[in-house]
Amino acid sequence: MKYRYLVFGLLFFQSVFAHTGKVVKKFNAPGKFSTGMTFDGKHLWVADYKAANLFCVDPQDGSVVRSIPSPGYWPSGLAWDGAYLWNLDTKQKKIFKLSPKDGEVLFIIDAPGRSPEGLTWKDNTLWVTDTRSRKLIQLDISDGTDVLSYDTPADGTQGLTFDGKYFWCSDRLRDEIYMIDPERGEVIIIADAPGPYPRGMAWDGKYLWVVDYETDEIYQLVREDEELYRIRDTKQRKVTYTHEAHVQGNGKLINMDVYLAIPANSPSQKINTISYNVEPVEIVTDRWDQQYAHINYSNVEASAQLVTTMTMDVELSTMDYFIFPDKCGTLADIPKDIRAKYTVDDTKYDMANPYIQNLSKKLAGDEKNPYWIARKMFDHVRNTLEYELTGGWNAAPVVLQRGTGSCSEYSFSFIALCRAAGVPARYVGADVVRGDDASLDQDAHRWPEIYLPNYGWIPIDPQGGDRPVPRDRAYRIGHLDNRLLVTTKCGGNSNYMGWYYNSNSFYQTDPQLDVTIDNYAEWEPIQ
Repeated sequence: MKYRYLVFGLLFFQSVFAHTGKVVKKFNAPGKFSTGMTFDGKHLWVADYKAANLFCVDPQDGSVVRSIPSPGYWPSGLAWDGAYLWNLDTKQKKIFKLSPKDGEVLFIIDAPGRSPEGLTWKDNTLWVTDTRSRKLIQLDISDGTDVLSYDTPADGTQGLTFDGKYFWCSDRLRDEIYMIDPERGEVIIIADAPGPYPRGMAWDGKYLWVVDYETDEIYQLVREDEELYRIRDTKQRKVTYTHEAHVQGNGKLINMDVYLAIPANSPSQKINTISYNVEPVEIVTDRWDQQYAHINYSNVEASAQLVTTMTMDVELSTMDYFIFPDKCGTLADIPKDIRAKYTVDDTKYDMANPYIQNLSKKLAGDEKNPYWIARKMFDHVRNTLEYELTGGWNAAPVVLQRGTGSCSEYSFSFIALCRAAGVPARYVGADVVRGDDASLDQDAHRWPEIYLPNYGWIPIDPQGGDRPVPRDRAYRIGHLDNRLLVTTKCGGNSNYMGWYYNSNSFYQTDPQLDVTIDNYAEWEPIQ
C-alpha cells in the first residue's frame, strides 16, 4: 500500500517496498542552474554555475544552511573526502580542493579529458566522468594524471558518486542512472532518473540523491530495498500462433503429432485465455516441467493443408531486475536440486569436449560468485560470436570456434560454458512483437536464463547484448520487454520438443509424400 503526505511544502512518498531509483522525497534546488552534488556526512552540497556558488543544503527540507563562492566560474562536479570539498570546474578544466568553512583554495590539479563533469571520492583518490571522451577516469591526485579508465555507460553521463561498494552515475540523454562495478567498470543496474535532466549525484549512507537541471529539484532515491524487480508498461495483446503442414505428393500422411508449447503465467506475463482451432487430445508435460498441447492428425490425403492454431489473450509487461552481485552468494548457495538438474550435459552443449572444459575454467578462474561467472561467460560469447542465421544448430564447441551463430547457438554456447563452471542455466523461447503492435513474427527468439541465489531465474541474452555501449549490454541482463511472449522454458532436449521451441511435430508418411512445415505468430493489440 502506498501513502502520500504533504508536509511543510515537501512531497513525500512512502511504501512498504520500493525498487531502486524510486523517489522517497524531493525539494527545490537552491538555484536554477545546478550541476554537481556531494554529501559531507551531514549536509548536501550543490554547485550552481550561474550563481557561481557552492550551496550547503539541509537534506531534511532543502533549506540553504550557507554558501561559499566557487573557485572558478563554471563549477560542476563536487566530491567530499571526509574533511574537504573538491570542486571540478568544467571550463577551466581544473579541480580545486577547498575548505568547507570559507571556500579557501588549498590545492589545484588539472582535470582530465576534454569535457570533465562528474566527480567523486573513492579510496583516497578522485574519479571523474568526461562526457566527450565517454570515460570514467581514476586520477592521481598529486598531478591529475590518469591512473585507470572505463567507458561510461552511455553518451550523456555526467553526475557521479560512490556508495562504498559501487559507482552510481547519471545520464542526461537516456534519463537513467546506473550502478557500476568499480573493479570491472561493468554496468550492473539500470534505473530511471527522477527527472528529465539528471546531473549531480550524492550518497548519504542510505539513500542516493540526484539534482535535476531541468526541474530544478533535488530528489532522494532508494538505492536498494526488498523489491527484487519491478513490473511496468503492461499491454494487452492477442497472439495467434500457427503451425502449418503442407502435404504434397502421392499417398497419405499416416500420422502427425503436433506439440504446441503452452505459455505459463509469470510476473511479466498473464495468460487470460487460450483457445485452439483443433481440440488437443491431451496436455502433456516434459522433464523440464514444460507443458504442451498435443494435437493429432491421421490418414490425411495428399494436397491437404493442416492448419493448427493456438490463440491467446495475454497481458505482457516489461520487467526489470535490480541485481546486487554481493547479494548473489556463491556457487555453494545454489539449491542442490537446481544444480543437479541444470548443470548436466546434453548434445548441443557438449560440455565434455576439452575445448569447453578448458575455456570455462580459464574464464571462471577463481571466481565463486555465480553472477560474475555468468558475466564472464556473457562477455566471452558476445565478443567471440557474430550473429549469422545460417540454418541448423551446431553444438557449442563448433559455434565458439567458428565465430558465428544464431540466437539459439549463442544460447547453447553460453549455457555450456556456465554449466561447465557450475552455474545452472537453461533457455527460454518466445514469440516477438516485430516493430508495430500489429505484426507478424516468423523468426521467434531464444535466450538463456541463469539461476542466482536470492534472485531465482534471471534472463541474460548474450546475442541481444552484443552491443558496443556498456548500458546496452547490461540492458540484456535481468530485463524482459513487453514485446516478448515466453512460450517455452527448457533445460535441453525434450521428448516432445526436441531442441525446438514454440512448437514441434512428428509424422509418418507413405514413401512418395512430402510434408513442409511453417510456423509463425500474429500479434494484434487489444484496446
